[in-house]
Amino acid sequence: MRIDPASGTRQGFDLEHEIGCLVPRHGGGFVAGLAAGLAYVDEAFAEIEIFAAPEADRPGTRFNDGKCDRSGRFWVSSADRKEAEPLGALYCLNGTGELIRTVSGVVTGNGMSWSPDNRTMYFTDTGVGAIYAFDYDIDAGDICNRRIFTTVYESEGFPDGCTVDAEGFIWSAHWGGWRITRYDPGGGVDRVVEMPVPNVTSLAFGGTGLDRLFVTTARLGMTDQEIEDAPLSGGLFALDVGVRGLPEMPYAG
Repeated sequence: MRIDPASGTRQGFDLEHEIGCLVPRHGGGFVAGLAAGLAYVDEAFAEIEIFAAPEADRPGTRFNDGKCDRSGRFWVSSADRKEAEPLGALYCLNGTGELIRTVSGVVTGNGMSWSPDNRTMYFTDTGVGAIYAFDYDIDAGDICNRRIFTTVYESEGFPDGCTVDAEGFIWSAHWGGWRITRYDPGGGVDRVVEMPVPNVTSLAFGGTGLDRLFVTTARLGMTDQEIEDAPLSGGLFALDVGVRGLPEMPYAG
């Protein structure tokens, strides 16, 4: 689905592939993480070219979330479809098309972002309820020194998509938690934004001033009663949270 927040115009595209994530390419179109692998997609969503299938031998996984660093590398994570076993991984696709597996043993690879100074990369594994931090070399695209940035208790849901604002604070969506959390750079909770739906999936800053926080939610797996209790589930929200975001980069390849 493509939505213009200013005009309210909506377009829907029926695709034969299950898309986990989609990022614009510098030259037009998109690069996507599919259940079947990584693909180039044209702007009309009419042509999909799968160019890499690094987990073809793992039918129980799918690509889930992805984002570009500020040099235009595409970082993309995979997940165990049952969200139980560490079958997934984190990959980096550089501008030349070289795909590198950087982290293995991931249960449900999810939200990722970078600090404003590009020295820290954040990566979420929903399956273990943790957001990790890595030291990041923006010139080489290398990560090292993985550590726990924060752990989310099951009573608060599970960490899903994330983004970083211009002040260097990390915003994380909570699947099953009815909330968004803003963390300070040290991993402490700065604020919690309650949501009227349980399954908050991801978030990104947008608008002309990058001053609106757009939040996606889901109703996947909810019963009729749960949907009746939270009828806005599956909706797209736009919030004024009093801070600005940072520009997102297209894929350089």
